[in-house]
Amino acid sequence: MSDEGSRTVRAGRRTVTVHRPDKVLFPGGRDTPEYTKSDLVDYHRAVAPYMLPHLRGRPLMLDRRPDGIDGLTFMQKNTPDSYPEWITRAEVPKEGGTVTHTVCDDTATLLYLVDQAAITLHRWLSRTDRITRPDRLVFDLDPPGDDFEAVREAARLLGELLDELHLPSAVMTTGSRGLHVVVPLNGEHDFDVARAFAREVADTLADAHPDRLTTAMRKRDRGGRLYLDVQRNAYAQTAVAPYSVRAKPGAPVAVPVSWDELNDPDLNARRWTVADAVAHARTEPWGDLLRRGRALGPARRGLAGLRD
Repeated sequence: MSDEGSRTVRAGRRTVTVHRPDKVLFPGGRDTPEYTKSDLVDYHRAVAPYMLPHLRGRPLMLDRRPDGIDGLTFMQKNTPDSYPEWITRAEVPKEGGTVTHTVCDDTATLLYLVDQAAITLHRWLSRTDRITRPDRLVFDLDPPGDDFEAVREAARLLGELLDELHLPSAVMTTGSRGLHVVVPLNGEHDFDVARAFAREVADTLADAHPDRLTTAMRKRDRGGRLYLDVQRNAYAQTAVAPYSVRAKPGAPVAVPVSWDELNDPDLNARRWTVADAVAHARTEPWGDLLRRGRALGPARRGLAGLRD
């Protein structure tokens, strides 16, 4: 229901008040529809069963746009005192102190964050109960332009290398320009070990395809090649959460896909939006893959053999 500029939404045992539900967060354009805060509430309520498993127990960084995607951006780590007490918080160490992150454990929290105009949710690769031990490894395939075919091919090459190392992997559109390739870990290793391994994998792939791929962090050193970015695999770094909306025209969504879907000629980084991402989520393209976390020991030895 809504009245006098607000809307109340039932989420489990809680009721969330959505203020200014008709506020336009995504202005329409010639080729893109308009989306209001209420539209985003409806999307997140529908996608919550598929999105929450990727959020629970993980500190978040929030991309907030109170005046819509064309307004000011607030990248929020600390949880404001004004947030309801029932929202989970996680106080995690940082250099010289701590940060109290918001943790999204339920649909009510998800909708509350939408009311706060948190357009995109970026999550840690570790959980609060083992904050220094990541259970995800993320490779960000970042093209120099809009050549998605180059991204598609890089993902295939990376997937083949991970298969050779006997590591399961999953692929996700980012809702921006590229793809993420995600590897489930068993949480045995700290961030330094995980990032070093990811860098070795990326270097191995770039060395094998030096005309197409690079691990050079500086853009001027990339020479028009696709960047294999592994920097998200560090303590306190984040990656966009599956089914999260991106602050771009048309409200594109980061969507998990199957490896077979890479062959779809219509696939691109912004293939799905809030209008159709839920229907795709129901196909559960990753299945139970992320529950099959692996130790890195055997893969590290296998990679060393390949590099030698």
